[in-house]
Amino acid sequence: MIRSKRKTLVIEVNAKGEVCVRAPLRMPISQINKFIGQKADWIDDHVRKMKNKQKERQEAGEEKMPISEQEIKLLKTRAKRIIPGKVRSYAALIGVTYGNITIRMQKSRWGSCSAKGNLNFNCLLMKTPDEIIDYVIVHELCHRKEMNHSPRFWAEVEKIIPDYKEKRKWLKDHGNELMYRPI
Repeated sequence: MIRSKRKTLVIEVNAKGEVCVRAPLRMPISQINKFIGQKADWIDDHVRKMKNKQKERQEAGEEKMPISEQEIKLLKTRAKRIIPGKVRSYAALIGVTYGNITIRMQKSRWGSCSAKGNLNFNCLLMKTPDEIIDYVIVHELCHRKEMNHSPRFWAEVEKIIPDYKEKRKWLKDHGNELMYRPI
């Protein structure tokens, strides 16, 4: 369990099938345990899926070589060259402003947008097709209008990327291959 200055409680299952609970600093442990109990079936299902995927990859000989520091450096350099220009273009199209753009090697997110409008992007986006990079950028910029994933948020995304559901599916289907490659 990781406690931080967050407002919501979330459960994550990583590619190894490990469970992480992220909770607000002051949330009572009884409330956290109740939430975990309510999500027990979801947790079991996702742990089983991740363990099966890991086993399938091992059996298929698809365990990838760890990503090197040199490769991360190259991906970050390329992302810093490509992403800011795309952000500028899409921000103008959407009609929003933004703060700083940061490129990092992240293990669980493709991008994020802070309440102050700062944007973070995963350097591993450089290993995805251009239309996926565009989708992630638009997704994060649309959070400048809606800081949630409500129907209004998705309507904003759809105005720019009409087939955004296909892009989301691509990330769901192929993201693990890129995101969870060991370092």
